[in-house]
Amino acid sequence: MKNSNWPLVGFYTLFKKECLRFLTVWGQTIGSPLVNSTLYLLIFGVNLADKISAQNGVNYLQFIIPGLMSMGILNNAFQNTSSSIIVSKFHGDLQDLKVVPLSSVQILWAYAFAATIRGLIVGITIMLVGQVFYMIQYGTLLAISNIGLLLLFVFLGGMIFSFMGLGIAIYAKNFDQINAIGTFVLLPLMYLGGVFFSISNLHVFWKTISYVNPLFYLINGVRYAFLGVSDIHPLTSLIMAIVALGLTYLLATIAIRKGSYTRF
Repeated sequence: MKNSNWPLVGFYTLFKKECLRFLTVWGQTIGSPLVNSTLYLLIFGVNLADKISAQNGVNYLQFIIPGLMSMGILNNAFQNTSSSIIVSKFHGDLQDLKVVPLSSVQILWAYAFAATIRGLIVGITIMLVGQVFYMIQYGTLLAISNIGLLLLFVFLGGMIFSFMGLGIAIYAKNFDQINAIGTFVLLPLMYLGGVFFSISNLHVFWKTISYVNPLFYLINGVRYAFLGVSDIHPLTSLIMAIVALGLTYLLATIAIRKGSYTRF
């Protein structure tokens, strides 16, 4: 094999390894978030849909399907890179990345693409379950307003949270730090980013707070692409997503080049 082909082979091998890692335990990595989202759809979208007022001209089941889809993509993309890195640090094999013939950029993108694929698988399955509930409830499928824009936003969201998870995990010194970030920072931001409610119903103070939540723009970008309505103009959501992509990519790049690979 020619040396010029090796980086591509190494990149693909690392990417394949990360994909097989989450597919091997699909019940935990894909099945668990699917069950959680199904319960949300059943309890809020179906049983309480008639008791909750419509948001932006759409019924509540329509409203939460793209919200839950976004939450599934973002959360699982973050979990995939962060858990992979932190487990590798614990076992002491993360240091192998220091000697493999791969650049930091290739390592970064291999992890990020695999994590994004996991997020997309979860997001698509949530969307399909949502379509089943919508068909049962209203006798028709929920039409997607702009498929191209939807793919763009879910890809950006997956990559952003993949980069974020990788950067944080490399600097983390134990499992508790990763769990703390996920529980006390990311999860509240997701719930307050408009997954279950429109900020048009909020007090002006909380509405202002929502505008500084970066997840608000990702979630509303997906919702606009899905339904054609959202709390913010899609161009604003797209610009904020691109800015977040650049910042998290910078974080992950610095982490890979200067972060700790040693076992804790």
